Amino acid sequence: MDRDSARGLEQGRYLLLDDRIVEDAQNAELTLGVVRKHGGNPLFGEEKPWEARFDNLYANVIYDDEEHLYKCWYSPFIVDNSSRGMSARQREEVRYRAPRNREMAICYATSQDGLTWFKPDQGLVEYDGSTANNILWRGGGDTWALRAGPHGSGIFKDLRDPDPARRYKAFLKSEILSVAFSADGIHWEAPIACPEANSAGDTHNNAFWAPSLRKYVGITRQWSKPFGRQVAWTSSPDFLNWDKTQIVLEGSDERHQTYSMPVCFHGGVYIGLVAIHDQDADRVWTELTWSPDTTTWHRVVPGTPFIPNGDEGAYDWGCVYAAACPVFLKGEIRLYYGGSDGLHTSWRNGFFCLATLRPDGFAGYRATEAATVTTTPVFDGQAPLRVSADIAEGGRLVVRVLGEEKQVLAESHPLASTVSDSQVRWLDDGALEAIGSRPARLQFAFHEATVFSFSLGNPKGSFE
Repeated sequence: MDRDSARGLEQGRYLLLDDRIVEDAQNAELTLGVVRKHGGNPLFGEEKPWEARFDNLYANVIYDDEEHLYKCWYSPFIVDNSSRGMSARQREEVRYRAPRNREMAICYATSQDGLTWFKPDQGLVEYDGSTANNILWRGGGDTWALRAGPHGSGIFKDLRDPDPARRYKAFLKSEILSVAFSADGIHWEAPIACPEANSAGDTHNNAFWAPSLRKYVGITRQWSKPFGRQVAWTSSPDFLNWDKTQIVLEGSDERHQTYSMPVCFHGGVYIGLVAIHDQDADRVWTELTWSPDTTTWHRVVPGTPFIPNGDEGAYDWGCVYAAACPVFLKGEIRLYYGGSDGLHTSWRNGFFCLATLRPDGFAGYRATEAATVTTTPVFDGQAPLRVSADIAEGGRLVVRVLGEEKQVLAESHPLASTVSDSQVRWLDDGALEAIGSRPARLQFAFHEATVFSFSLGNPKGSFE
């Protein structure tokens, strides 16, 4: 998929969470989309002897279009004190403490359908006297005793790079913040230190190509009072020479600290899935953020989880960490995540999990009574207009084209059921000729509905 579009993964797609394109909203509020957890969760857990503790998992998931295969790189502690087999009472009676020789690794799993996962033996790294395991790279510990190795690795496949030896890229904490390259995502070259961008990096470091900026962006972590953990940002033209990190997002207060934030580009904006660590409850959940430029971030309904934790005792009651990054399919968005059943700093079993979202359903404007949302001038009347919305029984959505004086130039046939990228049909196609040479505003008039996005033309990744 072409990732050079300045308007998003699909050129011409607009998410209504982007306040740059919403001029006015009446009787409608921006609300989070509905995330649904997969009925087969958890997809896998700490099943192998070397998977002592998933902790935050730090998963990276792609669907490889070339190989028609889902791929997941995840980072368990392979040397740690494990919670497997412990009763709830034992967890309460014995305090969890990380061992001094704690060690993190990168492991690899694959799937044909994204639901049933396999951990193929790679024969690369020795564990307990055998290389019959799915470990790609081992070493490295934690905040207290960090040894050289792959801590909090963000991994992605980069089709832009002409060098096949750099097809896969990793952004990680080794001795310091570093990068690494691989031709196949399995065999990795030695890490290359990036001292100019060095930061604490004790989180899920992740990097990506930012098409609107035409450079790579890295998301990592710093620490500072009074907010403790902070989301830090750096950028690079070549994935080797990085800028000095700067703080781009902090928690709302000292109690609620930002932990990690995988980022992707979709619909002309950068979507961030930021983990929030409650210092008092010692639990972690994931919230939604967005940015026009990767440095200015807007939280959507701050304080409300986007991927909610389960009930007490559930596989994801204690912590939820989003994977990097969502997988966009024709009929849904897949949000993979690491969940755990215990508190952040205590005994917990970890799992790899899946939640799903309707297409473009990160956030939208919801209304129960008659409402309108009016955009800035974006519509020229030439390209087909498509819309995505959830419309409840008895609900209705009409799209209007507004002139310079906000008079109604054209109106659509009403929509009365949920649609994804559905083409708008006009009552009078000839009325669009009144738009003239200047783009016109769009107005969505609706009730008992949530409107998420619109698109112009036939953007790549259309859902019909």
